[in-house]
Amino acid sequence: MVGYDPEAKCVSTVEAAAAGSASGFVTRVLISPLDVIKIRFQAVRCIFQEEGMLAFWKGHVPAQLLSVGYGAVQFMAFESLTKLVHNVTSYNARNSFVHFICGGLSACTATVAVQPVDTLRTRFAAQGEPKVYHNLHHAVVTMYQTEGPRTFYRGLTPTVIAVFPYAGFQFSFYNILQQFSERMIPDEGKEGGNVKNLVCGSCAGIISKTLTYPFDLVKKRLQVGGFEHARAAFGQVRIYRGLLDCIRQIMQEEGPGGFFKGLSPSLLKAAVSTGLIFFTYELFCSLLCALKNADSPKRKEG
Repeated sequence: MVGYDPEAKCVSTVEAAAAGSASGFVTRVLISPLDVIKIRFQAVRCIFQEEGMLAFWKGHVPAQLLSVGYGAVQFMAFESLTKLVHNVTSYNARNSFVHFICGGLSACTATVAVQPVDTLRTRFAAQGEPKVYHNLHHAVVTMYQTEGPRTFYRGLTPTVIAVFPYAGFQFSFYNILQQFSERMIPDEGKEGGNVKNLVCGSCAGIISKTLTYPFDLVKKRLQVGGFEHARAAFGQVRIYRGLLDCIRQIMQEEGPGGFFKGLSPSLLKAAVSTGLIFFTYELFCSLLCALKNADSPKRKEG
């Protein structure tokens, strides 16, 4: 159901946005602890002992705004783009390459829309004790006054460069795995569609994250720049003057393996989050379709 299907015609663009928002909300609640661990690169026990259980949901408010907004824009754009491909080109809207291009473009659109919130989320999750930002309003005012408006789009270039192939691979591999499962699973075994969506989404997330992880690492390094004093408690602090300087320093000081530092928790998060995103999106779309189909007979009777 992900992507425009001329045979189904069940979910509208607005409903896709609603399902995407709900999917982002549910997924964010469940994977926030993994996000904090990935950004901080600390052990679970260390974070729990030093800052308590709530530390795993540090920065949850801006993160939730990010997920809801990103999910809405991304899936709305994806459904619209695949529909456009079907209507104005000779390509099949269910083609994996079409899903790669449309998935990448929809993610870029969503990224530009929510980049300021993403920067806020990263700052909240990465700060140590004592806190630099007390709440969301204080963070916005402080960052604007001390670093200027451009700081909210810090790391946008590597983000857009990374998000296009990452999201493209997500949608493409999800489509490939779905088509593969349709051919391999017999008809009597297709009742567990929700589990299949979860597994296909998780596998697509692992493949996509492995292929694009270096860009994600560079993006995070750039986003936490600008408030190095708050990062001093976590050990060595590096200062980067831009994308190319960040890449150069990582290569010189950490070697090629530095671009994959923290990959294990990132793969875990990618598997869980991507699986949940596609699983919940498909679930909410199915629920919306069921509600519409249930209302149709009543309207005809009326």
